Order: sequence, then structure tokens, then C-alpha cells
Amino acid sequence: MAVWSEKTAAAAGKIGEVRFDPFAMLPFCGYNIGDYITHWLEVGRASTPEKLPKLFWVNWFRKGHDGKFLWPGYGDNSRVLKWVLERVAGAGKANETPIGFVPTIDAIDTSGLDIDEATMREVLAVDSEAWSEEVPLIEKHFGFIGARLPHEIRDQLADLEKRLAC
Repeated sequence: MAVWSEKTAAAAGKIGEVRFDPFAMLPFCGYNIGDYITHWLEVGRASTPEKLPKLFWVNWFRKGHDGKFLWPGYGDNSRVLKWVLERVAGAGKANETPIGFVPTIDAIDTSGLDIDEATMREVLAVDSEAWSEEVPLIEKHFGFIGARLPHEIRDQLADLEKRLAC
């Protein structure tokens, strides 16, 4: 459930292998990733809230119990992006979850798609147990970053773990 990326030619290792890499930036960061994160936290502290970027997490490749993709993908991803823009403008409907805000069942336009309400519920579901299983993997990744990982990031993980336990 966390931010896993498939290795490409830009990353050392076997192509297609999955690794923890938020925003798939590790191969392109020319200095310690902890310092990189600290830099962006400092930029954020120096900015006003309305100027900060909005971050959205998507999983275009989520599969159902039958192994098939739940969301059709391709051009229909623009439906999700439409919701993102509505959300940024303050109009996109959302439910608060332990991992953040998720579109309501009717927030994404599915007209013309062969996707029923049950599938949309599965697309939008947040599996707290699966997310909880990610916490030790994220902690392990933080060990890779080492002592230069900003404490705010560790605090966010601890807060996430508390929200998932509720």
C-alpha cells in the first residue's frame, strides 16, 4: 500500500523489481535523500499554506480478487484527475480515512464505464490492515536513509500507525 516503484533503467538493480521509492526520485537525487527531504520541509515551512502543493496518491494498478484491474486506466484516468482538480478548488467530495482523503463513491464520474458501485467501493476502499503491514517496511526504508531523516517524517509515520490502529 505504500509508495512502491518498479525499478527502471534509471535505478540500480533488476528492471521490473519493486522498491520503496516515494515519487520514484531516488535514482535522480544527487545528494543524501534525508537532506533532500529536509530541504523540501524547509521550503514548506517558508511557504504559506495556500502556496503549498497538494499531494494525491493513486493506484492505477489495483487488482480485484479475480486478478483483473479494477479501474479501466488509460484515458479514463482523466476522470480521477478531474476529481483532483475539483478537490484542489474545494469542490471535490471526499471521505477522511487513516491515510487521508479519498473520493466519495459518487465523486468520480463513471458515466459510460462498465464499472458498478461494488467495484467503485473496492477501488476506493482503504485496507487499514494492509497499510499496517507496510509500516515495518517503511521503518526499514527509513533505516536506509539513516540519521539524516527528518524527525517530522518519523513523526508522520508514528501518527499514521496510530490512525491505522483505530
